[in-house]
Amino acid sequence: MDTTLESLMYQVGQIFLIPTLLVIALLFLYALYALGSFLMAWAQRRGRRPGDGQDNLRCFDVLRWAAAHPGADTDARDVAAHRMLEMPRIVARVAPMMGLVATMIPMGPALRGLADGNLSAMSGSLSVAFSAVIIALITASIMFWIASVRQRWLAEEIAWLQASGKPLQKVELRFNPSMDPPARMPATPEPELTP
Repeated sequence: MDTTLESLMYQVGQIFLIPTLLVIALLFLYALYALGSFLMAWAQRRGRRPGDGQDNLRCFDVLRWAAAHPGADTDARDVAAHRMLEMPRIVARVAPMMGLVATMIPMGPALRGLADGNLSAMSGSLSVAFSAVIIALITASIMFWIASVRQRWLAEEIAWLQASGKPLQKVELRFNPSMDPPARMPATPEPELTP
């Protein structure tokens, strides 16, 4: 009975190796795409602050969302910002788990190869295991970095929206090369103190 159950669990576990490797490959491709998008947004944001030059909101996600939803309150903006960070956070957490699964599945055949004296089968299984975990950890590292920086960017945009108190108008989202370079964000005026 125990041998049958163990054999069944081993076979079921081996079924998940290919799907797990495919998930890791897809997550890695998504991380590369997200890294490219992040670097483009970083280049567009460089030297700019939220609220500068409302003609081009392409790199300011919350401002663009607020311009499309002018009646939204602060809570709705927070929810939108959390939604924008959902996928990078999920990928940053799921990739290491998939790497661990992809490491553990080939360990069974590797140990079986070691017990049978078949070192080539063992090395083949271990190379798959370690390659999968390395790619998964690289994916998680990229996505964690992106999520952390984007979280700060989105918080800056929300803070600017709350400090400005002005609703954004619907704006043209195409790049306008004739637009003057944006000025720095003006300092928030100090509240007047009355005795």
